Amino acid sequence: MLNSVNEQISPVPAKRVRLTKDERSRQLVIIGLKKLAYRPIQEVSLDEVAAEAGISRALLFHYFPTKAAYYEAVVHAAGRRVVHTVQPDADATGREALRQVITRYIARIARRREIYIALVRGNLSDFGGAEAADTWRGRVTDFVLDALADDGVNASPVAIRGWLAYVEDLALSWTSGEVDGERPGREELVDHCEAALDALLAVNRTTPLPWGENPTA
Repeated sequence: MLNSVNEQISPVPAKRVRLTKDERSRQLVIIGLKKLAYRPIQEVSLDEVAAEAGISRALLFHYFPTKAAYYEAVVHAAGRRVVHTVQPDADATGREALRQVITRYIARIARRREIYIALVRGNLSDFGGAEAADTWRGRVTDFVLDALADDGVNASPVAIRGWLAYVEDLALSWTSGEVDGERPGREELVDHCEAALDALLAVNRTTPLPWGENPTA
């Protein structure tokens, strides 16, 4: 009798959900992104990824033909996340949009400093890291150019890319804990980066670049 009751109340195993190829690929990449937050991409175990997804390692290669292809997909997804988190609000314009970009860019570097260093300084070059970095820098440059254009400022993309490199290096130094003297607050850092951009734009107006992409206003 007792066995009969136990059999009646035993939980029914959950039905396994079948994902489309695109859905499964996204799931595997998301798992890789989570692991990338705590370890280098080269140390992300495909066995662990497959197990977490509920599939075999062999089946993982149905979605990504090689280990390098999987790593590259994760790295490029990390780059897209930078763009997504840095993009200003749709209704923000001008200086408001510019400060949002600066604030969010610094915050992104602060939250994911080790991943960011690996991406921008070549540790992930074998897996598309340099390409991913170039892509998101181009998009962030566009965000800044659009924000300036809202205020009637037609800036040089060359100048903005140079300024963006300065912001990156400043943010990496700020998050390293090795800053000499009293560490400034994040708002002070944003103010400084905005002022640095204004100074660079002023230089470009008075001393234009000796080749193309000069501002016209």
